[in-house]
Amino acid sequence: MTNSALESEELKKLEEKIKNVALPPELFEKALSMIQRANLAFRTGGYFTGLEQVGKYIDWITTLPWQKRSDDILDLEHAKKILAKNHYGLEPIKERILEYLAVLKLKSQKETEETMRAPILCFVGLVGTGKTTIAYSIAEAMGRKFGRIPFGGMGSALDLRGQSRVHPDAEVGQIIKALRRCGTKNPVILLDEIDRVTEAARADIMGVLIELLDPEQNAAFVDHFIDYPFDLSQVLFIATANNTKNVSTAVLDRLEPIQMPSYTDEEKITIGRDHILPKVMKQAGLTNENLKIENQVWRQIVRPLGYDAGLRTLERTINGFCRKIARLMVEGKGRDFYLTSENIKEFLPRW
Repeated sequence: MTNSALESEELKKLEEKIKNVALPPELFEKALSMIQRANLAFRTGGYFTGLEQVGKYIDWITTLPWQKRSDDILDLEHAKKILAKNHYGLEPIKERILEYLAVLKLKSQKETEETMRAPILCFVGLVGTGKTTIAYSIAEAMGRKFGRIPFGGMGSALDLRGQSRVHPDAEVGQIIKALRRCGTKNPVILLDEIDRVTEAARADIMGVLIELLDPEQNAAFVDHFIDYPFDLSQVLFIATANNTKNVSTAVLDRLEPIQMPSYTDEEKITIGRDHILPKVMKQAGLTNENLKIENQVWRQIVRPLGYDAGLRTLERTINGFCRKIARLMVEGKGRDFYLTSENIKEFLPRW
């Protein structure tokens, strides 16, 4: 089979592909027209250079969730269980989230899904205070798919909105990529660390954020690569930031900032003992017979170097002594270890 015949066969496959997916009518006509132009070029003996680009475009538009959505779970008791399972303390934050879900439930009962609008939460707080994980919990509580877009170091608004197909190396933007990964048109999408974009691109990125977060505009969001409006009005956006200093006033006006509190030593002890330690021990292949910790030692474990607002240092500390114990066991230097105030310094990581 000649190259021309192979390419013609490939175009037939692309045509079948768009016919087997429920695309918006105008987009279907647009894609069909692209395939027909390529086919005409082959039949008249012309040389068509854009077959790969046409294939890439068809692949993207046929895998986007134009119609597919997940059913919401707006049961407050279910949400309470999820939040209690995933987060210790943070009672004011949990109460705020339950209020938020209650508003969504009332709106869903009174309005159609097309007109339902949700307030956009923005969790603001220091590193390690649980901003990202609480967004995961909201998605789990609602029964929605979850997507995350990291803004740290983002250097161009095109990273969000995509590039035009006139560029040979054009890419789809992060918003459309997140929708494809989720596979539904109503996921929870986390805009993570929106304050950490590069200085040079901040104004442009904030401009795209305004469009994303504005219910009057995001119902027809246009990615430059797809070049066709996608309805984002059913997406539940959640944002996080370390602080709001570098977030534009216009973006903040569309958000409901919620301050994430720092953890107290008592909360860290409970989280470390009851949640982090069992998980880390399982990952390290340790059992309750292999490791026991004296209660008084936890004060040294949660403050190995002084005060830390979040849980990252605590997680690293617990990981550190679990790895050390695993090594001692493999080297045949013991099978069970009891950490006390006398020997704890031997097991704490040395920074």
